[in-house]
Amino acid sequence: MKIALVHNTYLEQGGEDVVFWQERRLLREAGHQVLEYQRFNHEMDQYSAVRRLTMIGRTVWASDSYREFTTLLRQSRPDVVHVHNTFPLISPSILWACQRERVPVVHTLHNYRLLCPGANFIRDGKPCEDCTQGSIWQSVAHGCYRDSRPQTAAVALMLSVHRAKKTWTHAVDRYIVLTEFAKSRYVNAGFAPEKISVKPNCVDPDPGKRTGEPAYALFVGRVSEQKGVPTLLKAWRQLPKHCALRIVGDGPFSEEMESQVRSEGLSNISFTGRLPRERVIEEMKSARFVVFPSQLYENMPLTIIEAFACGVPVLASKLGAMQEMVSQDRTGLFFQAGDVEDLARTAKLAWEQPHYMRQLGDNARAEYEAKYTAAANYRQLMEIYRQVIVDNAAQDGKDCVAELEEVSSV
Repeated sequence: MKIALVHNTYLEQGGEDVVFWQERRLLREAGHQVLEYQRFNHEMDQYSAVRRLTMIGRTVWASDSYREFTTLLRQSRPDVVHVHNTFPLISPSILWACQRERVPVVHTLHNYRLLCPGANFIRDGKPCEDCTQGSIWQSVAHGCYRDSRPQTAAVALMLSVHRAKKTWTHAVDRYIVLTEFAKSRYVNAGFAPEKISVKPNCVDPDPGKRTGEPAYALFVGRVSEQKGVPTLLKAWRQLPKHCALRIVGDGPFSEEMESQVRSEGLSNISFTGRLPRERVIEEMKSARFVVFPSQLYENMPLTIIEAFACGVPVLASKLGAMQEMVSQDRTGLFFQAGDVEDLARTAKLAWEQPHYMRQLGDNARAEYEAKYTAAANYRQLMEIYRQVIVDNAAQDGKDCVAELEEVSSV
């Protein structure tokens, strides 16, 4: 099969980029011909001040991407195009290039960008879905994208234009979402349920189950308010000093959090900063449990899947996708998002029951083997591709018949 992958890589690489790389490798290793169309946000570092002013327009419709991708389609004739991210440099224009060339499109929705300019359904530290029920332009007043009204206006304009053009309805054959929770959000916003497939991400290569003695609790992620780090530190102040916590990652709250820990003499809390993936896996294999206190709905955090792959249970906010990924008293424990007392109570309970945590870790590993392996991911991906290719061929046949009937009637 010939597959064209499309992805706009972010400046700060994250989970979406990892998934793109993983699926690209899976497809190539399986013998498929993989074409790539990528743009990189660091390209904007070279933009002149005048060219930066054009960013609003190109976020809506990037003419260069449309032309380049049309050329790729005509020269290579892929069987299917799989879009991961078009924001901001590629733009949804390439979807219409596919429509024009009659190439079926699969689009993975890694976040909620098509419904929310901020992409995360959060405002003032709390879940917010106002733009799915009301005007998308209300987001501008709140500066939902990067706390910037002008930048939010650019995203809102892109969404408004393509809603009016019915891009999301007519120019995409199948959407992939990562959880049933995410599907419910899109269906509630008016997307056709029959066009949405649920396919989780995977962890590849398999890191293997831990074998050593766990020594600490672990947080892995962006050190920010939205990820619940302030709540985590407040909760940990209430725990006995022998309950060790390691924080892997960096972010806007890093310096402030480390300063608080030093000034309060919280010697059981340590920060490692950002680590490469292999080091993160090593940290996980030495953890009693992973704490995931995010106050976002999230989509499918790789941190949780990686913990499961290592045989480590997860203590998670009872919110959004986490409610679907983690099973209470089977693969982990829940606490209320943003609730310091509940998190402290849950973490203390987990720390004091190491044998029970090992049982949950065994269950977590079984969950990974059942749902999140590369093999499972590949099987589901290929089935989605086959379905859209068959459906597209059938539709082309109908269109051809309709065209012939129209000509015959003249």
